[in-house]
Amino acid sequence: MTILSGDPLTQLSFSVYGNKGVYALLVGSGLSRSASIPTGWEITIDLVRRVATAQGVPEQTDWAAWYRTQFRREPNYSELVEQLGMSPDERRSILHAYIEPDEADQEEGRKLPTKAHQAIARLVKDGYIKVIITTNFDRLVENALREAGVEPTVVASVDALLGAEPLVHSSAYLLKLHGDYKDARILNTEAELTGYPAQYDALLDRIVDEYGLIVCGWSGEWDHALRAALLRAPSRRYPMFWAVRGTIGTGATELIHQRRAQTIEISDADAFFEGMEQRVQTLARTHRQHPLGIELLVNTVKRYLGKPEFQIPLDDLMASEFRTMLERIDAEGLTPDGTWSVEEFKSRVALYESFSEPLVRVAAIIGRWGGQTEHRVILEIVKTLSAQADRELGGLVAWLNIRSYPAVLIAASYGLGLVRGRRWKDLYEFLGAEFQRPNESSPQRIVDFLFLAAWAGSDNDYWRNLEGLDGRKTAFSDHLHELLGIWSAPMSGTLPDFDLLFETWEILGGLVHLGQTDENLLIEALSQPAPHNWMWFPAGRSVWHTSTRERIFKEIQEKKTKAELLQAGFAKGSEEFLDKLITNYARMASRMRW
Repeated sequence: MTILSGDPLTQLSFSVYGNKGVYALLVGSGLSRSASIPTGWEITIDLVRRVATAQGVPEQTDWAAWYRTQFRREPNYSELVEQLGMSPDERRSILHAYIEPDEADQEEGRKLPTKAHQAIARLVKDGYIKVIITTNFDRLVENALREAGVEPTVVASVDALLGAEPLVHSSAYLLKLHGDYKDARILNTEAELTGYPAQYDALLDRIVDEYGLIVCGWSGEWDHALRAALLRAPSRRYPMFWAVRGTIGTGATELIHQRRAQTIEISDADAFFEGMEQRVQTLARTHRQHPLGIELLVNTVKRYLGKPEFQIPLDDLMASEFRTMLERIDAEGLTPDGTWSVEEFKSRVALYESFSEPLVRVAAIIGRWGGQTEHRVILEIVKTLSAQADRELGGLVAWLNIRSYPAVLIAASYGLGLVRGRRWKDLYEFLGAEFQRPNESSPQRIVDFLFLAAWAGSDNDYWRNLEGLDGRKTAFSDHLHELLGIWSAPMSGTLPDFDLLFETWEILGGLVHLGQTDENLLIEALSQPAPHNWMWFPAGRSVWHTSTRERIFKEIQEKKTKAELLQAGFAKGSEEFLDKLITNYARMASRMRW
């Protein structure tokens, strides 16, 4: 079993995304079914009904069964249209009423582009699909494309083919094999569908050879010339995917077997194309910079750090990465408008993480090996990101709250690097750095609004929606722990215990947060009877991870480390105050155990 087992639609979406413009669509009447344009079989049965009713036959519950009983064979569209319309113009007229929307259709939204047509149009507009082959006479595909701002090259006759823009130069090429319902040259009898003009065959041979194929809404039973084109193509350089609704017919089965196509069971064309388009767009939005590119960035920063001659190139590199990050966030248009949904939350988290990853990983490196110059750069980045997030003051609270997630990630990663490098003074100054924010009467410290539970976006009701975090008391902290454990690997090096590093950062951040409290207020709180004998501070997984927390407390209280922390500014430089802060931390933790 693999990660994509049982999910061929996602497999197809990855292939479409990763091979932009390589796949062509082959769509039939099933594509237009939800537009209330009947399929060929439905037109056939309706023609049987209309002819029989005109001959005085009473209304039947099953006209197909009636036809079989009367004529001892299956109803045949080709036979019926040949009998009813002797000329091409007459045959075109028969179909016109089934396809052209009248006033009632317009009012009720029938015979107009469907969700499937619109999803296809978006895929074409974004360059993922360039070639569409259809057996349909209607104009729903080209109408949807034009509504999306795409002007297609439409080939519905040999004359149009000869004068059309070359396939290779077209961004949207629509081949209507059977013609257009307003053109008398449509092909709709079995005899007419036996063979195509040589020019069509040559074009089909090229498409089938050079493109992958996605088939939807075509039965594969009739259209003998199209079947022949698929069967004679020798190349299988790109895959074929066949969307199947219900039972697969014998004609389709033969083609699927011969072309080694992968079948995808679908409920309808709308769900299929919308599902594929949404997956492709999600892949585009969440596609992270190539790992090799990020590794190159990280290694370049490592080479530049600590070398005065590389100070300017390092500054330029950081500025360039930061501009790229801001451009990607702005381009995505993550406004605070809209309604809450779990999927939208997951999508926004993934996007913010994708855009932030390069700088987050660099921040960890700078935290461990950088100096004061780089310290100011990181501080300015966090300040700018926070200010960007604060510009939006109206909208859905959840989307407003997580706008500053990139600033949180960079601040956390940099803090981890500072802890790894035992840069206690820089850590204290960084967490205590003040920003003036909108609607705040006085400046706020980083630790007061971008640290763990002090951050407005850290609500468990949000983060428990992520996989594996359901029911967690510290869901946001747990997610950070998992994410930064991977991204901070180049900084943490051979450190055997990332839990220790991460929770040291948590605990020291908690001490900084409470460190500006009036010592007398803390003493008063500690003197209260349990369970109210402690003061709140932002904390994470360290409150329940007792064994690691005790190890950290023990190290903090060792003479050398305690002296370094006090000299850096922790607990206002007071050993007695530091002991009280640790006591308070332990008491709060005792109230939040699993």
